[in-house]
Amino acid sequence: MAAPDLANEHFSTLLVEEREDRVVVLLNRPEVRNAIDQQMVDELHVVCAALEQNAKVLIIAGVDGVFASGADIAQLRGRRRDDALQGINSTIFVRIAKLPMPVIAALDGYCLGGGAELACAADFRIGTPSVRIGNPETGLGILAAAGASWRLKELVGEPLAKQILLAGLVLRAEDALAAGLITEIHEAPELMDAAHNLADRIGRQDPLAVRITKSVFHAPAEAHPLIDQLAQGILFESQAKFDRMQAFLDKKAGTKSGDKKTEKKS
Repeated sequence: MAAPDLANEHFSTLLVEEREDRVVVLLNRPEVRNAIDQQMVDELHVVCAALEQNAKVLIIAGVDGVFASGADIAQLRGRRRDDALQGINSTIFVRIAKLPMPVIAALDGYCLGGGAELACAADFRIGTPSVRIGNPETGLGILAAAGASWRLKELVGEPLAKQILLAGLVLRAEDALAAGLITEIHEAPELMDAAHNLADRIGRQDPLAVRITKSVFHAPAEAHPLIDQLAQGILFESQAKFDRMQAFLDKKAGTKSGDKKTEKKS
């Protein structure tokens, strides 16, 4: 099946920019602080379908100083058991987490509920000083069922995860940084530049090595070390491995040659 052409897709809840090596997605429902509704989920599936066919780094952010205030409560209020069993939000977040290339979440302002779970599905999270991240679902009579109930424990440890999930703790940017939930803090005007700088660093790596490393990183513990060895076997046969290692050796040899010339002059 052909990948969707993102340039020709009509999005009503997202602003999408596709570049040669990355796709930038802005959650765009400012009237409800970028709350995640069914339409946004459907449109994120379209983006994922394109990136699964044509692997690129994904940067996700929000408009108007907010990442996402959560799931759309007006829609959530009407959902019943069968809707929950469909895993509407969890399915798209799992799909985002499994994208072949890394996902960067650039967080500003509110990042709550489903917004926090979307951020946790990313490989990297950076933020601004105004970030407020947490999962207040139990205060609404539900649970954080789109990934936070298990991803948060992996990301920040069980004691803090329980504070967030069971006691409604909302972390400020400094606390999220200290916990490792975000890894960088930038002022709002510099946030997207920082996200692109991170994408640039990823782009300087070998794309196949990045893709395979991401897959191996998320493999079950019992699959190691066999899966590491099999993955390495694939990469050992790639032309990029030979080219990049030869370039490294050539540069090293050139550096040594330059050092010897300097020694002779002195």
